Amino acid sequence: MILIFKYLVPKGYRGITIFPFIFLKSKSLETDLVLINHEKVHLIQQLELLIIPFYVFYSIEFVVRLIQYRSWYTAYRNISFEREAYANENNLDYLKSRLFYNFLKYL
Repeated sequence: MILIFKYLVPKGYRGITIFPFIFLKSKSLETDLVLINHEKVHLIQQLELLIIPFYVFYSIEFVVRLIQYRSWYTAYRNISFEREAYANENNLDYLKSRLFYNFLKYL
């Protein structure tokens, strides 16, 4: 389910996925199929890790990447979940053929 809630989406981002919702910064983003596909990848990742462990793993990996790169943006872009989502966001059929735990390829 897609909801518009600009105050929940962090500054500098256009959307955020918190299972089972995709929150977008503005209504106009509802037609951005690439962004929606990116966020749907996160929904699948959250489901396959049973939701709460996803957030734990995501947070730990972010801290590790932040120490590694010393840059918020670079750390964020190098989280395995984000790498998978960004690498496949333009492929609107990606979720039809995505393998289970495919984010592990991006560690």
